[in-house]
Amino acid sequence: MAADEADTPIYGPDGRVFYGAVTVGERGQIVIPARARREHGIEAGQKMLVLGSPEGIALVGVDRLFEMLGRSNELLDEVKKHRDG
Repeated sequence: MAADEADTPIYGPDGRVFYGAVTVGERGQIVIPARARREHGIEAGQKMLVLGSPEGIALVGVDRLFEMLGRSNELLDEVKKHRDG
């Protein structure tokens, strides 16, 4: 397999992407694939949150989570207006 093929993500339903496999080191560390870091703007020193569910875990940047929550609050405020009004 050529290097550029190994760096090509596999796209699935709902915008989900498979970037490749990682190996967990003895201290629980993993390396996020380079293409995933580039496409998601992940930089050294950036704070990431580890979220979990029965299906597995996911990483999300703290700033991205605040963006998502901010939109949730706007939506919630709009729903409350219709409920109360």
